[in-house]
Amino acid sequence: MNQILVTQKLYTLPEVNKKKTRYKIQFIISIILVIALFSYYIYTEYDRNKSEEVSQEILEAMDFEDSTTIAKDVITVSLDDGTEEEDSGVNTDELIEETQKNKSKVTYTSETGTTYQVDSILEIPSLNIKYPVLTESTDELLKISLNKFWGPEPNEVGNYCVVGHNYKSKKMFGKLSQIKDGTEVNLTDVTGRTLTYIVYDRYVVKPDDVACTSQLTNGKKEITLITCTNYGQERLIVKAIEK
Repeated sequence: MNQILVTQKLYTLPEVNKKKTRYKIQFIISIILVIALFSYYIYTEYDRNKSEEVSQEILEAMDFEDSTTIAKDVITVSLDDGTEEEDSGVNTDELIEETQKNKSKVTYTSETGTTYQVDSILEIPSLNIKYPVLTESTDELLKISLNKFWGPEPNEVGNYCVVGHNYKSKKMFGKLSQIKDGTEVNLTDVTGRTLTYIVYDRYVVKPDDVACTSQLTNGKKEITLITCTNYGQERLIVKAIEK
């Protein structure tokens, strides 16, 4: 009897030791994975914060000293070369349009030497959202700020489409899902002209549905804000029209 017990013990101990070793390895692997994920999260947040700093630097650097001012029948236009023209009885709309066509985009060069071209500034006061809109849309530029996705020049007839990331930290368009019909959205172009748009619709579409970028606006000025939702599986679309 004792010999049977001893034999069972001899056969049992190696099996137990194997299980203990396996559990230890699994535990160590789990710890390594947790550390790796935590490190990745810290790096990602650091990278996003650095990108946020660049967008805010761009915002602060944008100076609209060259602006268009209208007073009754007299218009004064300050161009890039510092010249001034004054006239009366002119078609102010045509002159503003011509000025905007001749106006170059605003560029900003960061401390690293990277140059960014800025199309406009978009602000949603009620959500505390204010970012420069870069003229092109790429994966790298989306990390920096909002991007122009499609459409005319800012504050012109047509559908000006802006895309941005939906961050859990609430940066960029992270709070866009809170927007409601009637919310005011301000868009400032490179001439310093700011127009206010009123949100009239919001809905969710699949990523390949680009109907929201249509330029058929019946001669009106509209803006469309686009961001990810439902863990990137769909897109939140916010539509606004000039007030």
